[in-house]
Amino acid sequence: MLFNSMHFLLFFPIVTFIYFFIPHKFRYIWLLITSYYFYMSWNPKYALLIGISTIITYLSGILIEKSNKITDKQKSKFFKKLWVFLSLFINLSILFLFKYCNFFTYTLTKIFSLINITIKVPSFDFILPVGISFYTFQALSYTIDVYRGNIKFEKNLGKYALFVSFFPQLVAGPIEKSKDLLNQFNEKHIFDYNRVKNGLVLMLWGFFQKVFISDRLAILVDTVFNNPSNYKGLEIIVASVFFAIQIYCDFSSYSNIARGAAEVMGFDLSLNFKQPYFSKSIQEFWRRWHITLGAWFKDYLYIPLGGNKCSKWRRYFNNMVVFLISGLWHGAAINFIIWGGLHGFYIIIGDMLKPLKEKIINNLKIKTNVFSFKLFQTLFTFILVDFSWIFFRANSFSEAKLLIKNMFYFNPWIFTSGSIYKLGLDQKDFKMSILGILIVFIIDNIARNKDVRVELSNQNIVFRWAIYLSAICFILILGIYGAGYDANQFIYFQF
Repeated sequence: MLFNSMHFLLFFPIVTFIYFFIPHKFRYIWLLITSYYFYMSWNPKYALLIGISTIITYLSGILIEKSNKITDKQKSKFFKKLWVFLSLFINLSILFLFKYCNFFTYTLTKIFSLINITIKVPSFDFILPVGISFYTFQALSYTIDVYRGNIKFEKNLGKYALFVSFFPQLVAGPIEKSKDLLNQFNEKHIFDYNRVKNGLVLMLWGFFQKVFISDRLAILVDTVFNNPSNYKGLEIIVASVFFAIQIYCDFSSYSNIARGAAEVMGFDLSLNFKQPYFSKSIQEFWRRWHITLGAWFKDYLYIPLGGNKCSKWRRYFNNMVVFLISGLWHGAAINFIIWGGLHGFYIIIGDMLKPLKEKIINNLKIKTNVFSFKLFQTLFTFILVDFSWIFFRANSFSEAKLLIKNMFYFNPWIFTSGSIYKLGLDQKDFKMSILGILIVFIIDNIARNKDVRVELSNQNIVFRWAIYLSAICFILILGIYGAGYDANQFIYFQF
């Protein structure tokens, strides 16, 4: 059930109406049932995997709590480590089997073939369960937090199961921590007009990002990236820039719809994006892009590896490990690993060159607090990020190399000859794409210093409703739909 489908547009109002109508003590049960229905609309049998992950992490929390009561400290420590290890091992093994097994077996056979050894390793024909990386990480954060003593274990299995499977953020985040979301299921939410209004506005913005902007940009992006040998120069550059905006609008649209839907029912989900393309460094980009995943890796991988409290070279190693695993988290392919590695490389090189950069700035007396310098930093950061997106989007490593090779070809005439309109988008839709990109950057620019929804609510009613109705018309009339309303899947569903 996609957010941008008629199924969800019927499902969500019914769920919300009944949620506010039934007594508080039964609401979590209703949400649990509807969350499993939501997930089973893709593939019912894979709901079993969520159930297994839920039971394993729930039991591990109970067993860790019981181990805390063992008077023998050494014995208590041993059992706590045992239960957290088993929880991690079982959950990550399931994730490995469904997402990475074929990739690693294929890689293994390739390595052995280099030394003329042929091995036969069985492959598994699995359909990747939707959202498995997201709910696995969310469930594991609970186990680790109980182990660390950051939270108390949850006694109510139903409420914990809802924490793992809460439908707005189940399949593509935000990745919530139990201390932030689990306790909200104990709160008594009443119908609040302002919350409902704000939630619906956020959902409307999410639908606009997805249907009007992202899915339109995808047409040109797919045309070029699926036929890399047919295009050169600015055609590839335009496609790569369009993909940068496409993936941002696609992923942030899901997060906005998820956060908006949760807000309508009274829940607060974490902010996942904060104007990432206004970042002035790669470090800042990762503080603004997929914020909850970055926080997960920081808390549960980077800091345990030593974080910043170690030598410079160990810190570089820790950074690279985190980004390589982040790339692998996104997909079982060398392209994703290179994408993650590039970001790790950017950060390491940036840190190594920092003294040289400061020396140049001081010697040339460059003003760093002026608009021109900040604009340069923002554009340079975007270029680095956009270059890495080529590996993320390309269908294979060889195609990524071909795209990069063909990118350095000077053909500015595509904008005057009309060739730019032969990349899947005609002149009207290309201009619509540019309009959509401008709207995104205007909204993001406003959001840097203000709450857009608060600013909008402070406007006169005529202006507000002109914005609401215009957005609805853009979605319904100018949105990108397939035959018979074939809603396009969100990119991050594959992760």
